[in-house]
Amino acid sequence: MTDSFLNYVGGQWLPAQSGEWFEDRNPADERDLIGQFPDSGPADIAAAVAAVRGAWPAWAAASPEERADVLFRAAELMAKRADDIAAELTREEGKTLTEARTEARRIAANFRLYASEALHLKGETYPSDAKQLILSVRQPVGVVAVITPWNVPLSMATRKIAPALAAGNGVIFKPSEVAPLMGQRLVEVLLEAGLPAKLIALVQGRGANVGRAITANGGIDALTFTGSYAVGRQIADALSTDTRAQLEMGGKNATIVLGDADVEKAAAIIERGAFGLSGQACTGTSRVLVARPLYDRLVERLAGVAKAIRVGPGTADGIRMGPLATRAQLDKVLAYVEIARGEGGRIVTGGTALRDSDAALANGYFVSPAVIADLPAASRLLREEVFGPVVAVRAIDGLDEAIAVADETEYGMAVSLVTNDLAAVLRFTRETQHGIVKVNSPTTGVALNAPFGGFKHSSNQAAKEQGGATVMDFYTRIKSIYLGA
Repeated sequence: MTDSFLNYVGGQWLPAQSGEWFEDRNPADERDLIGQFPDSGPADIAAAVAAVRGAWPAWAAASPEERADVLFRAAELMAKRADDIAAELTREEGKTLTEARTEARRIAANFRLYASEALHLKGETYPSDAKQLILSVRQPVGVVAVITPWNVPLSMATRKIAPALAAGNGVIFKPSEVAPLMGQRLVEVLLEAGLPAKLIALVQGRGANVGRAITANGGIDALTFTGSYAVGRQIADALSTDTRAQLEMGGKNATIVLGDADVEKAAAIIERGAFGLSGQACTGTSRVLVARPLYDRLVERLAGVAKAIRVGPGTADGIRMGPLATRAQLDKVLAYVEIARGEGGRIVTGGTALRDSDAALANGYFVSPAVIADLPAASRLLREEVFGPVVAVRAIDGLDEAIAVADETEYGMAVSLVTNDLAAVLRFTRETQHGIVKVNSPTTGVALNAPFGGFKHSSNQAAKEQGGATVMDFYTRIKSIYLGA
């Protein structure tokens, strides 16, 4: 019997008002039906917004300690269930169990971080004459819509939902249709932790239909989104000027290897950045810009690294890379490999579907990690986001060219530099146009308490996510008050 899951609106678990459903399947074995979920539309969004709009003022009036306590309890529940939820995450999204456990266990830390933010919100006083006191206070924005991606569905959702709740807002939560079960589990944890029933609404649905309903609803005060630039731009165009938007989007991230670098060390750094999460990370390494004298050696070493990666279902022992999350992602990766071939690129290794190589892979979206060399400077593979385990290698002559080439795409999410030259590090970190700059470490992997976000088409820079002094700026409004005698 197929499991059927429901929306959560107005304190009740409900089907979509249209009666429509969509299926959620295991990317490692598309025969495995995880469940069916409501395919929501404008009527569901309208009901959700009405319920949350009626509930958030009471939550905003609650003490900071009350709001923090709910998030602290959610952290404890998540910590207890992390392994069980990780197993479901691997089944639903495809990442290895090791990767899923890392993500699930971090959620408790996320909840704790934002619980503390509820206690740290503060205003300021300003110099004035003796007849008045001028001060500012922070207040919640109201109803916050949260639209999250499928690649890190737990982490990204808590990085948006938890600070919104800590500040006193209500939440409309729309998870990716590729990972709807993770959205369900997060809401269940929050409700069990004591979150007021009508303060959050979970609205499932396939992207365009429910997404347009959210952006068209005038009851949304703020919208935070992570996904592709194409969708982010549509959201920005659709929202009214009264609705603030936080848009974190794509990347075309490079690791730069200068001439003094150790090739083995560089290859290990690139492997983690390029092939972790099956290459499906907005901060993932998709370009390698290497000093020309090291080019052949690094290409050879990367090929060896890629060939050694065991690909298969994330639940199997020894697997280091799971399937891609969807058939569309598999088709996209294979198409870009053919584009590179047509451009004259050399497919050093990988870039092939693995359905025919092993019976255990026959029904999943598996692809061998690819290393592609000798591409022309104008190659699409050096400029366009692939979002898969494909790394394009290009030779560069010196730091000047490295900076120019790293910055010549429309994106500016993450970049890393491998070198022992301190002068080069200082110059590169100052000049590069990327929101995250790593030195001698992969483009992936960020601290939970540090600001997160890119430049250019990678982010609208409305406010940095995750951590840092300004993380709560998006979720609060500042009101200036003049008190006269």
